[in-house]
Amino acid sequence: MDILYNILVFLHIVGAAMIVGIWIGNMKKPTVHPRQFDGAALQVITGVIMMGLIPAMDLDANYVKLTIKLVIALVVAVLAFIGRRKYKAGEPISAGLAHSVGGLALLNVAIATLWN
Repeated sequence: MDILYNILVFLHIVGAAMIVGIWIGNMKKPTVHPRQFDGAALQVITGVIMMGLIPAMDLDANYVKLTIKLVIALVVAVLAFIGRRKYKAGEPISAGLAHSVGGLALLNVAIATLWN
């Protein structure tokens, strides 16, 4: 079970890297890339599975923190989905939308690492 959990943590971090990395890479011309939605979906899916494994593995968890992270992750996923749809339709993507996706994902990383 530990190996599965560690693989999920790895994939969760990859999802965050996809969102934040693309955001930082496009900082001069902010946009939302379709891969950011893929990263957001990966984060939501792996996060929910990890939350489900917590009781099975007898781990202590701060469910308030995890709920806040889940809500932020869902907002990031929705915003990234909107951005992906606009990107594929060739419509302009506002800098606010692009920075919201990247900034909120970065906030989620900060909550994960700094909130004990």
